[in-house]
Amino acid sequence: MLSDHTPVATLPTADVARARGFYENTLGLTPLEEDPGGVMYKCGSGKLFVYQSEYAGMNQATAVSFAVPDEKFDDEVDALRSKGVTFQTFDYEGMDWKDDVMVSEQMRAVWFSDPDGNVLNVGTGTM
Repeated sequence: MLSDHTPVATLPTADVARARGFYENTLGLTPLEEDPGGVMYKCGSGKLFVYQSEYAGMNQATAVSFAVPDEKFDDEVDALRSKGVTFQTFDYEGMDWKDDVMVSEQMRAVWFSDPDGNVLNVGTGTM
């Protein structure tokens, strides 16, 4: 069954070259495979495929989450900020914000968008 297999996150982009600049230069991902329609990146034990699509940026919800250990969270957030990433905040019951970081008893997290408007998340705890 599908529960035995690792999923691959997929994100649409209107411009593969622009997306590559963001995912490789801003997020520090290294291409694993390339084809004319997109680029596959290895991320921990998973993969992320960024592909050309006319439907890029239509999703308004979190598309991909990166789980990081609590002790590395601040370093990841600082690295993203140093690359010019701005974090999003929003109203949601039970979420408190400090310096654009959501803080709760269970986790800390930030949300931001790629150049196409796909919403990405970096957080601690189990996701």
